[in-house]
Amino acid sequence: MRVAPAHETGRYGLGKSQGMSPQSFRRNVSAAPIRSRSDALRLLEYNRAVFDRFVRRLSRFPWSEVTREREIGHRTLFATLVHILNVHEVWMAYIVRRRTRELSVLFADSTRRPKSWREFRRYEDRVWAELEGTVRGLTPRDFDRPVRAPWFPTGRYTVADALLQTTIEQAHHLGEVIGTLWQDDRAPPAMTWIEVTRLTRRGGRRRP
Repeated sequence: MRVAPAHETGRYGLGKSQGMSPQSFRRNVSAAPIRSRSDALRLLEYNRAVFDRFVRRLSRFPWSEVTREREIGHRTLFATLVHILNVHEVWMAYIVRRRTRELSVLFADSTRRPKSWREFRRYEDRVWAELEGTVRGLTPRDFDRPVRAPWFPTGRYTVADALLQTTIEQAHHLGEVIGTLWQDDRAPPAMTWIEVTRLTRRGGRRRP
């Protein structure tokens, strides 16, 4: 079988006749692939399970290690975890709930900037409770409902897109943490969908 060289393939690894530009990709993406409350809850449970694994791992490190400058997006490992919670909260507890007029009050809330693991855990518990309340309150029609974030003023995106936005942003930032852990010769926790949701301990293959 002939394998097409790189110059004959499109941006997404398809032949030129089948290739899709970024512009046409955006035009052809319909509703996000989350269609029910049960789908959303599964995604939320996965996000929390992965996040908790990293919190448990990092909380075992000396405080000086998790607050040391790492030259990553949010500077320290601790601040990266805080930012992930900030993202979940602002999208799911405010934007999805049509509370954008309250964002200035939220952004001024000092509890969103914890200075210790104790403060962090109080904030974390609040965020996950808010997220679960939001998701459990969604109806099937809500997933196609448009939402609007002030920092994304153009385009059309929905409640389902917001769920994907927060999930993928969490993955991106945990990727920064993973890279930092490997630089320190430390293995990261298991984090993939299959590892977290499908594998069992009996098989002996799940990472801690």
